[in-house]
Amino acid sequence: MDYVEKRRRPDWCPGCGDYGILQALYQALADLNLDPHNVFLVSGIGCSAKTIHYVNANGAHTLHGRPIPYATGIKLANPNLEVIVIGGDGDLMGIGAEHLVHAGRRNVDFTVLMFDNGVYGLTKGQASPTLRRGVKTKALARPNIYDAINPVVLALSVGFTFVARGYAYDVKHLAYLIREAIRHKGSAFIDILQPCPTYNDVNTKEWYEARIYKLENEPGWDPVVRSPSEEEVTKKLTQAFLRGMEWGDKIPIGIFYQNEYVPTYEERILEQMPNYLKAPPALSPLYGPDGSTIVNVEEILKEKEVW
Repeated sequence: MDYVEKRRRPDWCPGCGDYGILQALYQALADLNLDPHNVFLVSGIGCSAKTIHYVNANGAHTLHGRPIPYATGIKLANPNLEVIVIGGDGDLMGIGAEHLVHAGRRNVDFTVLMFDNGVYGLTKGQASPTLRRGVKTKALARPNIYDAINPVVLALSVGFTFVARGYAYDVKHLAYLIREAIRHKGSAFIDILQPCPTYNDVNTKEWYEARIYKLENEPGWDPVVRSPSEEEVTKKLTQAFLRGMEWGDKIPIGIFYQNEYVPTYEERILEQMPNYLKAPPALSPLYGPDGSTIVNVEEILKEKEVW
C-alpha cells in the first residue's frame, strides 16, 4: 500500500524530527499492509498535527488537546478501524493530559503517538510540560521553573497496556515500535523523542545520541506480560517504572511494557451490549429508503436494562 500523500509536501523546518516520524509511520503502515480506507489518523494542534495531511488515509485535524476524545468516538463508532492519535507533548501532556489519563484507564484499542521535543514549536518555543526544570532553551528568557512530566511513567500509571519510547532519527527502530503498537490489542502509547533544531538548542541530535540505548539490547529484558497473574503483572510493571525513570546520562528507548490480558474498552462494552460488534453505530442503518427512522427503539431500551 502507498501511504505517501503526493498532493501535499511536508513543510516543517529543515532537520525537524517530524520528518523521521512521518517516514517511520509510512514504513509501519506499509509493513502491516493495512488498507488506507481502514486507517484513521486524528491530530490536535501544533507542528505534529500536520502529519495527517501527509498520509494517504482518513484523517481529522481537531482541537488543541482534544484528539484523544475525538479518536475514542471514532473507534467506538466503528471498532473495525485502526485509529492512530497524533499529538505533541504540549497537546497531549498539557491541555490534553486529562484525556490521555482516561484513555489509559479505559484501555481503548488505539495507538497514541506523541511527538516530544520539549517545546511548543508552533508558537515560538515556549517550554512544554516535558522540558526539565532548570533547562533554558534559546526561546526562553529564563530557565524553565516547572518540573517535567515523565510521559512513560504517566502512561504506565494510568493503565496503557503498551508503552514504548522511540527516537525520531532512528526511523527503522521507530517503525518497528509503531508497527508493534498498532498490532497490540489495547491502548498503546509511544513517547517519541525528537530534536527541534529551531527552538530547542539543548536536546539536540548530538545530545540524544550520546545518551539513548535500546532496551531490547539489554540482557534478559522482557517487557511482555506472559500470564494475567498479579505477580507477573507487578513484576513487569515494576521493571517498566524503574527503566522509565531513567533520564540524564542514559535514556532508554524501546518497549517498556506490553500486556494483552486486560479487556479493551470495546470488549467491556460488548459484555453489556452483545450486538455491539455485529452492528456498531457507524455501520448501523438509521433511516429507511423513504427517509423514515428505522432504529428499533424498543431493542435499544432492552439493551439499556443491563446497564
